[in-house]
Amino acid sequence: MTLQLEPDIAFGMHPDFGVAAAVADDRPFLDEVLRKHHFRHSEYLDVYLLPDGTPHNTALRTVASATREFQEAGLSVAADPRIMIPPSIPTPDRVPARATQPGQHLTALTRQLHELRRAADVSEVLGEILNEHHGVVLDLEEFIDTAAAWCERLGTPNGHELGLHLRNIAHHVAFLGDQLVGAQLELAVMPDATPENAPPLAEVPLPDRQEWLRVTHTARARAAAASSPNRPANSAKHQDRAGPPRPQNPSATPSRTR
Repeated sequence: MTLQLEPDIAFGMHPDFGVAAAVADDRPFLDEVLRKHHFRHSEYLDVYLLPDGTPHNTALRTVASATREFQEAGLSVAADPRIMIPPSIPTPDRVPARATQPGQHLTALTRQLHELRRAADVSEVLGEILNEHHGVVLDLEEFIDTAAAWCERLGTPNGHELGLHLRNIAHHVAFLGDQLVGAQLELAVMPDATPENAPPLAEVPLPDRQEWLRVTHTARARAAAASSPNRPANSAKHQDRAGPPRPQNPSATPSRTR
């Protein structure tokens, strides 16, 4: 077996121009595929670059699509893991920006569930999406709040109305997060484990969306009495979300910087 030390194509991050692609030689096929995926060759840098202003997620999808085409043609591809790190979210002046990190995609976490057998391990995975710093639940709430602020910035009646509607949706997401915290706590105290002869999770039919499973009062009480590893019991923010929906303020803008 011959090991190829130098890849045919390498993707990485340029500090000033974003995602870049470098090729091992000037084969026309490499140029053709990269141009097909909107990369353009820079004579000055001798690398391929995406157009200025390409959104981060669009760049990731482009790299994934080009990589798949190269690999299907039998070529080797290398990618710097740092291209997965998203850019920081803009913040007001004198407010420190939140540190960016790759986080874990929900698809990866769902796949991880298929490999677990202990309830406590499932609780840990659930904690990933509830994390105060990079959890997808709080990220979703922040995204919706920011979309609401964008609508309100239009300064039109329709914009304010849609902004209020989006903020209401954000409150529902916050409530969902609190309910998931309760489920996480309940899993954390369960000593149960999946039997060795249990069928694979992929073969277990998912319940119909209209089927509501009854939760016992004992389970509710135990989860309510426990403190969350992600949201301490004495957190004012948690207490606010556990109560009635917060009053709507059409002129408010998101100030969360996490």
